[in-house]
Amino acid sequence: MPAPTRRTVVCGLLAGLVAPVSLAACSSETPAANRPAGGSSGSGGTPLAKLADVPVGSGAIVDGPSGKVLIVRPSENEVKGLNPLCPHAGVTVSQPAGGTITCPGHGSVFDAATGDMKKGPATTGLIPIPVKISGDSVVTA
Repeated sequence: MPAPTRRTVVCGLLAGLVAPVSLAACSSETPAANRPAGGSSGSGGTPLAKLADVPVGSGAIVDGPSGKVLIVRPSENEVKGLNPLCPHAGVTVSQPAGGTITCPGHGSVFDAATGDMKKGPATTGLIPIPVKISGDSVVTA
């Protein structure tokens, strides 16, 4: 058997690289990156809390699929999700009270309806996490 030429080797390598990609494109499975959070194929998202457990004008810190989520409820039919870690030093903020969210670490104050910074030492607001109301629950959006 003669020794393979450079062209034969390169063509073989290219065929080996292209075949798996072609087979993956024919798969009926939805890639994980395109599936909704929680791995479900529905449009409901991952349940975080019952809406009744998040008081209007206040909030609740719950476990989410990627860590803690501070759910705030500015009005009867509106919820917002926020990362409960203060952007200043990573301390978990307190639940909303009197229209504000306070960091017990160094006293930063955030707006309870939006997470926007009102008083430092933090220099930015709390990071939003997409959530929505689905039936009687708050779920990931």
